[in-house]
Amino acid sequence: MTWTSWQQAWDRALYGESGFYRQAAGPAGHFSTATQGVPQIGEQLARALLTLMSRESVDTFVDMGCGRGELLEQIHRLGPHIHCIGVDIVSRPQLSKPIDWVQSPGGGQLPQALDGLSDTLVFANEWLDVVPCPIAEVDEDGELREVLVNPSTGDERLGDPASDISRQWCRLFWPTDRLETGDRVEIGQTRDLAWEDLLSRVVSGLAIAVDYGHTTDSRPVAGTLTGFKQGRQVVPVPDGSCDLTAHVAMDSLRHDELMDQRAALRQLGVSGQIPPHDLARVNPTAYLHALSNASAAAALTARGGLGDFLWAVSHAR
Repeated sequence: MTWTSWQQAWDRALYGESGFYRQAAGPAGHFSTATQGVPQIGEQLARALLTLMSRESVDTFVDMGCGRGELLEQIHRLGPHIHCIGVDIVSRPQLSKPIDWVQSPGGGQLPQALDGLSDTLVFANEWLDVVPCPIAEVDEDGELREVLVNPSTGDERLGDPASDISRQWCRLFWPTDRLETGDRVEIGQTRDLAWEDLLSRVVSGLAIAVDYGHTTDSRPVAGTLTGFKQGRQVVPVPDGSCDLTAHVAMDSLRHDELMDQRAALRQLGVSGQIPPHDLARVNPTAYLHALSNASAAAALTARGGLGDFLWAVSHAR
């Protein structure tokens, strides 16, 4: 039986030669996000981001880990003056000609061509949760040890004690002194480094990391590593057959602001307010359109759903 670290197995499963994200179906074939799936939701998000870009006086939009460019098309359609750039592991899909594309190595690695970004909004929606990180667990003696996995079966066992670097990150962001036997830590240093690398590419503008995440007062002691396949949550097996994701320690990322998606989108005019019923009598078509927009806005900001995403916002320095 072959045992390897979760970080290595995870990376190969998603970004290896026959990895999950290289498959033709793309992420949208297995799960929906705010940027993929229901077009009305993507449109509402695009309108909000265009509002933000106008406020920040930026005219380039970079979608980091953009799947097959669904949000890019919405941004381009609603703001044709915006220079749109998609970044993902696959070669350029079928997109509107003005949209540029940069192919990425995958995971936390960024392409060299993505650099010197001026007057730019970089939007990293559900990118960091699929940047593989070490998984560690507290053993019976209170020792934090790395979790190893069999890539073919998903079976696990404990390996060596966590590295000094991992322990240092935990001291700062995920203290283990109150953890008990069997409690887990998803060590986010790889995400922090990937985020720092991305920020270093932005000369002027801002970057936003958006993900299901947690802060020091709400770390999940059981861990959050899971799999998704064909619209269902499944046991995480790093064999390339499913998506693998774990929530992000959002407060360990460098940021100027940290807020939930509900609050962030409220600031950008996304309210989910139902249109007045009188409009249905005066203009039924307009009423139905407004009702559809309200429904999409409500989905983006819903408690217990997309509204619980955390936004880490960082301005270029």
